[in-house]
Amino acid sequence: MHSFALDRAFTLIEPGPVVLVTTNNGKENNIMTITWTMVMDFSPRFAITTGGWNHSYAALKTTKECVISIPTVDMVDTIVGIGTCSGQDTDKFRKFDLTALPGKHVGAPLIRECLANIECCVTEIIERHSIIVLDGLAVWYDDARKEKRMLHAVGDGTFIADGRKFDRKESMRSRLAPGVVEG
Repeated sequence: MHSFALDRAFTLIEPGPVVLVTTNNGKENNIMTITWTMVMDFSPRFAITTGGWNHSYAALKTTKECVISIPTVDMVDTIVGIGTCSGQDTDKFRKFDLTALPGKHVGAPLIRECLANIECCVTEIIERHSIIVLDGLAVWYDDARKEKRMLHAVGDGTFIADGRKFDRKESMRSRLAPGVVEG
């Protein structure tokens, strides 16, 4: 073992996967890349970290809804591109050739090119920590999509891709939420 810079400790436990969060402010759609996400329990409750530095934050606060879109490893350049430009002066759907699909429960769009989309409503904003708590309303998953590996941001400009799975469902059955093992 050797010493590691304390101010880089977050790169060891960055949550994941990287997601794209869409909003609609009543006039236009926008997308932001979010690397800090969290599943809050065995329910469809999530948290993301964002704030006034993101153009989409105002729409999140006003409309109290969004879509969490889950991109895959083949979209890494799109993910980075979305995260390095602003919706204030860029139509990200057009710039990155993404297809906006209407949501069933929210005004924010789904992204057709993503593996999955979760329509969400904002249930709490914890401004002190820039945390947005979201409840999922509906999930859409593309079984036909060949690429299913998700990306995790390390926090230093590099990414790690999901891949191999290790199935321990049977040995963990007593600790898993109902329906998780079968689904």
